[in-house]
Order: sequence, then structure tokens, then C-alpha cells
Amino acid sequence: MRIASTLARFIRGRFDIIFDVMTPAELVVTTRRELGLSQRQLALRAGMTQAAVSRIERGKVSPSFTTLRELMVAMGRQPTLSATRLPTGWDPAHMRSTLARPPEERLRLALGWNRLAARLAAAGQSARSDA
Repeated sequence: MRIASTLARFIRGRFDIIFDVMTPAELVVTTRRELGLSQRQLALRAGMTQAAVSRIERGKVSPSFTTLRELMVAMGRQPTLSATRLPTGWDPAHMRSTLARPPEERLRLALGWNRLAARLAAAGQSARSDA
């Protein structure tokens, strides 16, 4: 079911392809519905209008973290904001050693890798045409 939900969100264009995260609108509406609250009830608890809650839930307005926090606290939830390193193929030690090289050397190495990639691509194309 999780895959179908993720795929549906991707198709609708509301899915962040880098992170599997909810938008603020999805977070507010999902939490509100889980708690069985109406938009009006949430608005009263948070000290805002029902129209403001509606605009946030429909994604017409992107709330500040302060506003999002007020809505979540009004529903008895504490939002958390954190940052983690992106998954990447780069090794931090390798990146530091690369950046320690002079720009001319980095350029020479990059051009060498580019030439290698071009030769590999040509060899692959040649092998496919010979088959």
C-alpha cells in the first residue's frame, strides 16, 4: 500500500523525488483528519480563520514554520525540524582531498575522466552496432 500511495503522490506532482516527505499542507490535513477535527475547529484552536486553514491545506499558501507549529500544537503535536546529510556517492574525505588540489590539477583530472567516459561511450556504441 505504501508503494501505491507514493506512486500516486508522485503522479499528482506533489511528491518530492529526493525525499519521501509530506508537504506542510499534507501534514496539516492528514493530522487534522486523523484527529477527526473540522477545519473550523482547528482554526478556532489555532486562533486563525477557517479560510486560512483551507488555503494552507489546499497548498495555496505555504505556511511559515511558526504558523505550521501553531497548527500542529493546536492539534497536540510537536513538529520537529531537522537536517541530515544527503545520501550521496561522495566520500567526505575524498571530497576534502579533491578540494585541496589546485584548480589546474582538478581541471586536468576532470578532463581525463571526461575523455575516458567518451571512449567508453564510443566503445559501447561500437559494440552495439557490431552485434
